[in-house]
Amino acid sequence: MNPIDLVVTVCAVLSPATCEEQHLVFNYFGSPRQCVMAAPPYIAQWVGEHPKWQAVRWRCEYPHTHDKA
Repeated sequence: MNPIDLVVTVCAVLSPATCEEQHLVFNYFGSPRQCVMAAPPYIAQWVGEHPKWQAVRWRCEYPHTHDKA
């Protein structure tokens, strides 16, 4: 299994213009595209634990793909 980063953009329920990215790292056997398709249960769990936020979009990527050397 390889670690993959599920990047979820969440916005405050009471202030939809207030958004931020949350990074959920977990081990996954598939590609980033497959991860996107498998993500909804993980997103639902996160939103259930953070009821003041709603998920508006998400993507998957390998960790540290935006780091600069």
